[in-house]
Amino acid sequence: MWALVQNNQIVKTFNYAKGFTLNDNQYPASIFTRWSKAKKEAIGLYEVIVDKSNYKDPAYYNNANSTIAFANGQVTESWGTATPKLLNDRNEVQEDGSPLLDEKGNQVVTLGLKSIKKNIIKQQAAGFLAPTDWYVVKATEVADYTVPAEITTYRAAVRTKSNEMEQMIDACGTVEDLKRLYEYTNTGTEENPVYTRPLGEWPEEVI
Repeated sequence: MWALVQNNQIVKTFNYAKGFTLNDNQYPASIFTRWSKAKKEAIGLYEVIVDKSNYKDPAYYNNANSTIAFANGQVTESWGTATPKLLNDRNEVQEDGSPLLDEKGNQVVTLGLKSIKKNIIKQQAAGFLAPTDWYVVKATEVADYTVPAEITTYRAAVRTKSNEMEQMIDACGTVEDLKRLYEYTNTGTEENPVYTRPLGEWPEEVI
Protein backbone atom coordinates (compact mmCIF):
# COMPACT_ATOMS: atom_id res chain seq x y z
CA MET A 1 0.00 0.00 0.00
CA TRP A 2 1.12 3.55 -0.75
CA ALA A 3 -0.07 6.97 0.33
CA LEU A 4 0.16 10.31 -1.42
CA VAL A 5 1.09 13.10 0.99
CA GLN A 6 0.69 16.79 0.27
CA ASN A 7 1.32 19.56 2.82
CA ASN A 8 1.82 16.90 5.52
CA GLN A 9 -1.64 15.47 4.86
CA ILE A 10 -2.55 12.15 3.26
CA VAL A 11 -4.69 12.96 0.25
CA LYS A 12 -4.91 9.54 -1.39
CA THR A 13 -4.03 5.91 -0.76
CA PHE A 14 -3.23 3.17 -3.27
CA ASN A 15 -3.80 -0.52 -2.58
CA TYR A 16 -1.98 -1.36 -5.81
CA ALA A 17 0.14 0.46 -8.37
CA LYS A 18 -1.94 2.68 -10.64
CA GLY A 19 -1.46 5.85 -12.61
CA PHE A 20 -2.46 9.16 -11.03
CA THR A 21 -2.44 12.89 -11.67
CA LEU A 22 -0.64 15.32 -9.37
CA ASN A 23 -0.31 19.07 -9.97
CA ASP A 24 -1.33 18.60 -13.62
CA ASN A 25 1.36 15.94 -14.07
CA GLN A 26 0.36 12.44 -15.08
CA TYR A 27 2.36 9.67 -13.42
CA PRO A 28 2.20 6.07 -14.71
CA ALA A 29 1.78 3.00 -12.52
CA SER A 30 5.35 1.99 -13.30
CA ILE A 31 6.81 4.61 -10.93
CA PHE A 32 5.64 2.53 -7.96
CA THR A 33 8.18 -0.17 -8.80
CA ARG A 34 10.76 1.58 -10.95
CA TRP A 35 11.39 4.79 -9.04
CA SER A 36 13.66 4.82 -6.01
CA LYS A 37 12.23 5.42 -2.55
CA ALA A 38 13.76 8.91 -2.43
CA LYS A 39 12.40 9.87 -5.84
CA LYS A 40 8.89 8.74 -4.97
CA GLU A 41 8.93 10.52 -1.66
CA ALA A 42 10.11 13.69 -3.40
CA ILE A 43 6.68 13.96 -5.02
CA GLY A 44 4.92 12.83 -1.83
CA LEU A 45 4.44 9.13 -2.63
CA TYR A 46 5.22 7.00 0.45
CA GLU A 47 5.07 3.28 0.99
CA VAL A 48 2.85 2.56 3.99
CA ILE A 49 4.59 0.93 6.96
CA VAL A 50 2.26 -1.54 8.67
CA ASP A 51 2.46 -1.56 12.47
CA LYS A 52 0.60 -4.61 13.82
CA SER A 53 1.80 -4.32 17.40
CA ASN A 54 -1.81 -3.85 18.59
CA TYR A 55 -3.38 -6.24 16.09
CA LYS A 56 -4.41 -9.59 17.59
CA ASP A 57 -5.80 -12.89 16.38
CA PRO A 58 -9.35 -12.06 15.17
CA ALA A 59 -10.51 -15.53 16.27
CA TYR A 60 -10.10 -14.36 19.87
CA TYR A 61 -10.09 -10.56 19.74
CA ASN A 62 -12.08 -7.72 18.23
CA ASN A 63 -9.59 -5.44 16.54
CA ALA A 64 -10.12 -1.71 16.27
CA ASN A 65 -10.24 -0.19 12.80
CA SER A 66 -6.86 0.70 11.39
CA THR A 67 -5.79 4.28 10.81
CA ILE A 68 -3.18 5.67 8.42
CA ALA A 69 -1.15 8.66 9.51
CA PHE A 70 1.84 10.67 8.31
CA ALA A 71 4.47 11.69 10.88
CA ASN A 72 8.23 12.02 11.06
CA GLY A 73 8.66 11.50 7.36
CA GLN A 74 6.80 8.20 7.10
CA VAL A 75 3.27 6.89 6.64
CA THR A 76 2.12 4.25 9.10
CA GLU A 77 -0.98 2.09 9.30
CA SER A 78 -1.75 1.06 12.86
CA TRP A 79 -4.54 -0.36 14.97
CA GLY A 80 -6.00 0.71 18.28
CA THR A 81 -6.18 -1.55 21.32
CA ALA A 82 -7.87 -4.90 20.60
CA THR A 83 -10.57 -6.13 22.97
CA PRO A 84 -11.05 -9.80 23.93
CA LYS A 85 -14.13 -11.53 22.59
CA LEU A 86 -16.77 -12.84 24.98
CA LEU A 87 -15.28 -15.75 26.92
CA ASN A 88 -18.30 -17.08 28.82
CA ASP A 89 -21.93 -17.25 27.73
CA ARG A 90 -23.99 -14.13 28.36
CA ASN A 91 -27.71 -13.99 29.10
CA GLU A 92 -29.06 -11.05 27.13
CA VAL A 93 -31.35 -8.51 28.80
CA GLN A 94 -33.67 -5.78 27.65
CA GLU A 95 -33.18 -2.07 28.34
CA ASP A 96 -35.13 -2.38 31.60
CA GLY A 97 -32.89 -5.18 32.77
CA SER A 98 -35.44 -7.95 32.31
CA PRO A 99 -34.43 -11.14 30.46
CA LEU A 100 -34.51 -11.02 26.68
CA LEU A 101 -36.63 -13.93 25.47
CA ASP A 102 -37.01 -15.47 22.03
CA GLU A 103 -40.29 -16.28 20.27
CA LYS A 104 -40.69 -19.45 22.33
CA GLY A 105 -40.06 -17.68 25.62
CA ASN A 106 -36.55 -18.99 26.09
CA GLN A 107 -33.69 -16.89 27.38
CA VAL A 108 -31.60 -15.41 24.56
CA VAL A 109 -27.99 -16.38 25.13
CA THR A 110 -24.90 -15.15 23.32
CA LEU A 111 -22.38 -17.95 23.26
CA GLY A 112 -18.88 -17.19 24.49
CA LEU A 113 -15.68 -18.60 23.07
CA LYS A 114 -15.68 -21.45 25.58
CA SER A 115 -19.02 -22.78 24.37
CA ILE A 116 -18.08 -22.23 20.74
CA LYS A 117 -14.84 -24.18 21.16
CA LYS A 118 -16.54 -26.96 23.13
CA ASN A 119 -19.20 -27.32 20.45
CA ILE A 120 -16.42 -27.78 17.89
CA ILE A 121 -14.84 -30.45 20.11
CA LYS A 122 -18.19 -32.27 20.31
CA GLN A 123 -18.58 -32.12 16.53
CA GLN A 124 -15.07 -33.44 16.02
CA ALA A 125 -15.65 -36.30 18.47
CA ALA A 126 -18.87 -37.24 16.70
CA GLY A 127 -17.01 -37.20 13.40
CA PHE A 128 -14.34 -39.55 14.73
CA LEU A 129 -16.93 -41.92 16.18
CA ALA A 130 -19.24 -41.99 13.17
CA PRO A 131 -17.21 -44.47 11.05
CA THR A 132 -17.39 -47.08 13.83
CA ASP A 133 -20.99 -46.49 14.88
CA TRP A 134 -22.11 -49.43 12.78
CA TYR A 135 -20.19 -51.81 15.02
CA VAL A 136 -22.29 -50.69 17.98
CA VAL A 137 -25.52 -50.82 15.99
CA LYS A 138 -24.74 -54.35 14.80
CA ALA A 139 -23.99 -55.46 18.36
CA THR A 140 -27.44 -54.29 19.46
CA GLU A 141 -29.18 -56.08 16.59
CA VAL A 142 -27.21 -59.30 16.26
CA ALA A 143 -27.20 -61.38 19.43
CA ASP A 144 -23.99 -63.29 18.81
CA TYR A 145 -21.96 -60.28 17.58
CA THR A 146 -19.47 -58.43 19.79
CA VAL A 147 -17.76 -55.15 18.98
CA PRO A 148 -14.03 -55.78 18.43
CA ALA A 149 -11.92 -54.82 21.44
CA GLU A 150 -9.79 -52.32 19.49
CA ILE A 151 -12.93 -50.52 18.34
CA THR A 152 -14.32 -50.34 21.87
CA THR A 153 -10.97 -49.07 23.15
CA TYR A 154 -10.74 -46.43 20.43
CA ARG A 155 -14.28 -45.14 20.97
CA ALA A 156 -13.68 -44.88 24.71
CA ALA A 157 -10.43 -43.01 24.09
CA VAL A 158 -12.20 -40.50 21.84
CA ARG A 159 -14.83 -39.80 24.49
CA THR A 160 -12.18 -39.51 27.19
CA LYS A 161 -10.14 -37.06 25.13
CA SER A 162 -13.23 -35.05 24.28
CA ASN A 163 -14.06 -34.71 27.98
CA GLU A 164 -10.46 -33.75 28.81
CA MET A 165 -10.42 -31.05 26.13
CA GLU A 166 -13.71 -29.59 27.32
CA GLN A 167 -12.47 -29.55 30.92
CA MET A 168 -9.32 -27.71 29.86
CA ILE A 169 -11.41 -25.17 27.99
CA ASP A 170 -13.72 -24.68 30.97
CA ALA A 171 -10.70 -24.06 33.22
CA CYS A 172 -9.55 -21.05 31.18
CA GLY A 173 -9.91 -17.77 33.03
CA THR A 174 -9.05 -15.44 30.14
CA VAL A 175 -9.22 -15.38 26.36
CA GLU A 176 -5.43 -15.54 26.28
CA ASP A 177 -5.52 -18.75 28.37
CA LEU A 178 -7.90 -20.26 25.83
CA LYS A 179 -5.80 -19.15 22.89
CA ARG A 180 -2.70 -20.77 24.38
CA LEU A 181 -4.42 -24.16 24.50
CA TYR A 182 -4.36 -24.23 20.69
CA GLU A 183 -0.85 -22.89 20.14
CA TYR A 184 1.75 -25.36 18.93
CA THR A 185 5.31 -25.15 20.25
CA ASN A 186 8.38 -27.20 19.42
CA THR A 187 9.08 -29.53 22.34
CA GLY A 188 11.79 -31.32 20.40
CA THR A 189 14.94 -29.91 18.84
CA GLU A 190 15.62 -27.80 15.78
CA GLU A 191 16.94 -30.88 13.98
CA ASN A 192 14.08 -33.11 15.16
CA PRO A 193 11.13 -30.84 15.88
CA VAL A 194 8.12 -32.14 17.77
CA TYR A 195 5.17 -29.77 17.72
CA THR A 196 2.62 -30.11 20.50
CA ARG A 197 -0.17 -28.02 21.96
CA PRO A 198 -1.54 -27.98 25.53
CA LEU A 199 -4.96 -29.17 24.32
CA GLY A 200 -3.39 -32.36 23.01
CA GLU A 201 -4.46 -34.48 20.04
CA TRP A 202 -7.18 -36.96 19.25
CA PRO A 203 -6.45 -40.72 19.45
CA GLU A 204 -5.13 -42.28 16.29
CA GLU A 205 -7.93 -43.70 14.18
CA VAL A 206 -8.20 -47.47 13.96
CA ILE A 207 -9.90 -47.64 10.55
